[in-house]
Amino acid sequence: MSSPVYLTQHQNRFLEELLDWLRIPSVSADPKFHGDVLQAADFLLERLREAGATHAELCPTAGNPIVYAEYFAGLDRPTVLVYGHYDVQPADPYELWTSPPFEPVIKDEKIYARGACDDKGQVYMHVKALEMMLRDGGAGVPCNLKFMIEGEEEVGSNNLAIFVRENKEKLQADVILISDTGILANDVPSIEVGLRGLSYHEVEVTGPNRDLHSGLYGGAVMNPINALCDMISSLHDENRHITIPAFYDNVDELSAAERAEMAEAPFSEDEFQQSIG
Repeated sequence: MSSPVYLTQHQNRFLEELLDWLRIPSVSADPKFHGDVLQAADFLLERLREAGATHAELCPTAGNPIVYAEYFAGLDRPTVLVYGHYDVQPADPYELWTSPPFEPVIKDEKIYARGACDDKGQVYMHVKALEMMLRDGGAGVPCNLKFMIEGEEEVGSNNLAIFVRENKEKLQADVILISDTGILANDVPSIEVGLRGLSYHEVEVTGPNRDLHSGLYGGAVMNPINALCDMISSLHDENRHITIPAFYDNVDELSAAERAEMAEAPFSEDEFQQSIG
């Protein structure tokens, strides 16, 4: 049985399993959902075992467990590590949803539910791909596969770095595959080779200890809001480059070949502007 035939025969089961997973409110930011987070991890663990993983386990952390699984194809095969997360964002305010966030609804072949696109749907795609490739007559798996699916991505992945440092050998891989990013369009599969980072800082600007009359003091005393605006605007130049000293020191420059590939991407500026209103 080929993989496409297997998919056709089992797609209803695949869909129902995914919908069941989406019904679990695995909200990592709210302690009252902790039991649901653990249930979502257990659900994924069982699906990986059913798919054919040669090893699967829940790895405890100081927070939510990491679901880890392997499929061994051979010492001479490359290794792909699949990363994703099973936790989801809070769904508040519920009254703004047109359908319950944890009761999936299908409209126009699209699933509407919290976590459908971030990131349960993508994670499940990889699990089912493994299952299809291992079934009788399937294409087989041409590489070793490792799954590292965490439960704290939506709250900062506080324990992921610790887990990675403590399991460097276990996590050795030639490629890391992350399906938790954007694509150029729904009908344009996209491979991203880099992600933007984040840095959170709190800046406090101190001014006068009381309100000052602008007619008397406006020219002599700078409004703290204006000072803060000047500070923020100075972080970028007119070309939107970051002006912080040494910020780009360890950033690899894009090669000419990479820029050429980017230029060939089917990107429409008009469609992009329409998408953001």
